[in-house]
Amino acid sequence: MHWMFLFIAGLFEISWAVGLKFSHGFTQLIPSVLTVAGMVASFYFLSLALKNLPLGTAYAVWTGIGTIGTVIFGIVLFKEPVTAMRLICIALIISGITGLKLITH
Repeated sequence: MHWMFLFIAGLFEISWAVGLKFSHGFTQLIPSVLTVAGMVASFYFLSLALKNLPLGTAYAVWTGIGTIGTVIFGIVLFKEPVTAMRLICIALIISGITGLKLITH
């Protein structure tokens, strides 16, 4: 269950990272409120995962999920460039997350 909590925390991290873009520096009320709610939820689920997972592993996976999701949303929503190097770097992050999952009990 702790890995599921960590995955949920990562999804909420994506939501607040994207929300920051839409909040325009916390000048837009609804996106700002949703961003803060996403932050609280992300940290809450991360704290649940940390009850059973090593700190370094959980933090690396949490930020990795957030990074991958944020890059994808940046490409889809904000027309950020899709380059071979970006895709290779994302693949490296995915391999790192997979490796950490495989070696952590």
